Order: sequence, then structure tokens, then C-alpha cells
Amino acid sequence: MEKIPDGFKGEKAIVLPYSVRDFQAENTLTENLYVTHIGYYPHAKSHFRDRVAGATEHIIIYCEEGLGWIQIDGDKFNLSKKQALIIPASTPHVYAADKQFPWSIYWIHFCGRHVERYASIMGRVLNTGAGPETNHDFRTGLFESIFQNLSNGYLQDNLEYSSVCLRHFLASFLYVPQFNRLSITGEQDIVNTSIAYMKSHLEDKLTLADIAGSVNYSPAYFGVLFKERTSFSPIEYYNQLKIQRACSLLQFTDLKIKEIAFKLGYYDAFHFSKAFAHEMEISPREYRVRYK
Repeated sequence: MEKIPDGFKGEKAIVLPYSVRDFQAENTLTENLYVTHIGYYPHAKSHFRDRVAGATEHIIIYCEEGLGWIQIDGDKFNLSKKQALIIPASTPHVYAADKQFPWSIYWIHFCGRHVERYASIMGRVLNTGAGPETNHDFRTGLFESIFQNLSNGYLQDNLEYSSVCLRHFLASFLYVPQFNRLSITGEQDIVNTSIAYMKSHLEDKLTLADIAGSVNYSPAYFGVLFKERTSFSPIEYYNQLKIQRACSLLQFTDLKIKEIAFKLGYYDAFHFSKAFAHEMEISPREYRVRYK
């Protein structure tokens, strides 16, 4: 049972639908290593999780600051700032934040055909060094790349890029000296800018003209450009982002389903539930019961 009395301010999480996980397990570019759940819990006071049968996936927990502990098959490990631990799949475990100095953690559940390549760093505390040479910002930047790509929708390119970033993220713990010598840069383009605009207006009812106008393109040309890049029309993509936000609201708030529907610009709870079930293959109520 996970004890989160009032949630954690600034928390975020994504649980990928089973249909997306099935796609990743069969796709040649993601089958070897892919994300099933991902999240960040800052200052996670009273955080506690007990899985008597373990999890289906491997779990990496990376402590940004604060303290916590993890017990795996009876062995207890303390985790502190810039340390990590990978919990092997199907292994009974318990973990919790320290009562006085609760941890802030990045966490990822992952699967794949090649997870055994990381067996040497599973089930033990992983130290990343001390001071600026830990390249902490680069590592968390990789996490954010995974999270942001998945939060932008489950198109094939996003899933494949997230898989590549996950390999690099895990490699940062396997090859610490080599990783600590690296740096990273990033860039944006028109499509990413428009997606950022959509994400900042999920409580509105944007039209194609609104989205195209945010990047100073004509609706017709922008619609073609966006679909070539993402395989979805801008409005289809926008609706996917709404469902993703709905998942977060269902999981981390006590808002009623009709309140979430209104908040995200749906006509009523029925239309919201229909759209949600189409994307997630379960109803909003079932999702809340499963992941709350």
C-alpha cells in the first residue's frame, strides 16, 4: 500500500497504457529496454510502498536529495543524495522516505529483453560520486527527456527516443566515470513549440487555427507539417494530451470525474469517459481504482 496523505507538491507521474507497452515489447527499436511507469516525487513525506510479491518490472529509484530506505528480500539499504538503487523484478520489497528528511526521488519502472545487461548494478546502492563532477544535471536531463517525450504522446518516435534515453540513463549508473565526463545540449522546433502551447492550454478548447497561430503558420500548412512529423493531426494530438492530464488528475487528486471533464473542456462526463476509454482501454473510474 502506498501512503501519500495529501500528495507531494510538484509530483508528476506517467503510467503507460498496456497497449503501448505491448507495442514497445514488439517494436525492434524498443523491445530491448523500455519504460512502463515514470515519475518524480519531491520532498515525499510519509512516502511508503510495500510489494510483497515484487513488481512485474525492474524499478530504479534515484535520490535527488533527502534520505530514504529500501528493503529487498530482507536486506535493508539506506539511500541518500545522488545515490540510486535498482530493485529487480519479481522481488519482494519495501521502501520509504525518512521521517525527518524525506527524500526527493526520480523513479522508473522498466522492462526489456536486455535488462540482464544491468544485472551487475541491481540490488545494491549505486554511488554517482560527489560534487559537480557527478553530472547530476545531465542525468536528470535524460530523465526529463524521457518524461517530456512520453508526456507529449505515445507516437512511435517518442517511444523510441525515450527508449534510447533510458539506455543512456541506466548507463550513467553502470559507467559512472565515463558518464561524469559528458555534457548535453538540446533544441526545439516548430512542432515541439506547438506541443508546448497545447500543454499550456489543456483546460481550453483549442482549434486548429489557435494551435497553428501559436507558431505563426497557416492552419492548412501546419496541419500537414504536424501530421508528417507525428502521424497525428494537431487536434488528435491535443486530445491525447488532455487524456494524459486526466490520468494525472485521476491519480493525484480527489476531483470528481465530472469535475475533471469540465476542467479539461469536455461537454460532460459521458463524453470524457468515452474519450478516455478509447485511449486508455479502461474507464476513468477503473483507472482511478487501479492507480490511485
